[in-house]
Amino acid sequence: MAEAIATAATTSLSVKPSNLHSQLFLSSTSFPIIRLNSLKNPNFRPLVVSSTSIESAATQKPSSKTSFLDQREGSRYLHFVKYHGLGNDFILVDNRDSSEPKITPEQAAKLCDRNFGIGADGVIFALPGINGTDYTMRIFNSDGSEPEMCGNGVRCFARFIAEIENLHGKKLSFSVHTGAGLIVPEIQEDGKVKVDMGEPVLKAADVPTKLAANKNDAVVKSELVVDGVTWNVTCVSMGNPHCVTFGVKGGQDLQVDSLNLAQIGPKFEHHEVFPARTNTEFVQVCSPSHLKMRVWERGAGATLACGTGACATVVAAVLEGNAGRNCTVDLPGGPLEIEWREEDNHVYMTGPAEMVFDGSVPLRYLLE
Repeated sequence: MAEAIATAATTSLSVKPSNLHSQLFLSSTSFPIIRLNSLKNPNFRPLVVSSTSIESAATQKPSSKTSFLDQREGSRYLHFVKYHGLGNDFILVDNRDSSEPKITPEQAAKLCDRNFGIGADGVIFALPGINGTDYTMRIFNSDGSEPEMCGNGVRCFARFIAEIENLHGKKLSFSVHTGAGLIVPEIQEDGKVKVDMGEPVLKAADVPTKLAANKNDAVVKSELVVDGVTWNVTCVSMGNPHCVTFGVKGGQDLQVDSLNLAQIGPKFEHHEVFPARTNTEFVQVCSPSHLKMRVWERGAGATLACGTGACATVVAAVLEGNAGRNCTVDLPGGPLEIEWREEDNHVYMTGPAEMVFDGSVPLRYLLE
């Protein structure tokens, strides 16, 4: 061992404890720091490889009053935390010191690349609140586009805020400004996040869609021809546009597992009747309180879950007479509980959001 250390003259070892999760740092004079902090093995004592000195683990006592993002390597790195909501995954960035995102949409797309980046369905920024709200949430999709908001993303956002603000051990809620308006997430005692998603928008021009309204000002179970096939669709906006279908005209009930989503999804997303493109939900009715859904997300493609899509699905199911106002919506990543309350017309979504790991990316990587 002594010979090995003597040979590696530019590298030394230091073990540091973490009161949160295990940390693996790799650095040398020729390689950038890459940090992966995993929750999979909380008892693992982190290995730190640096070019400075061997430090004693006994002398390291992190303060319980500082957030885990305060352990930083410097301004040359973008620090992030990875979260997922039922497999819909996001890179969260603490952006509270500026009203503008720290990276561009193009750089966000680079980070989202699952082969050459971190890998995610989008990058979410926690910015200062405006118009009296506590925080502002912005998101760049994996293709660099910016949606108005994201249901699974706002649950991850809420858990992220609780971490960086050290808000633990109690039920809490706060107000969030989004491109879709005011959103109020509430972290429950069991760790799930309940979100008041506001009122659904049904007026065709506001969804938006060019399909003609056929029920008051709404598009409900209207015919849409996609690639020569006539589908029955209902259009709903939850701050972002959704096209919900329970099947083709005159066809049998939809079996969502048999769909070739990669083939049909883009044709809905880019259809000429959706001037802002659209998210598309393909829905199978299991019972009046149980729906099964697969989604093609605008700007992200096939994802394991979509919170706003689950909300739009229940609204559409009620309008078409397929389900009641309280439903479990099964997505590939797991279930969401959705309620469209008659008394206030608001849609409420309840589901999990979990931290995966945190880390740092050299800013020079984003500039290449």
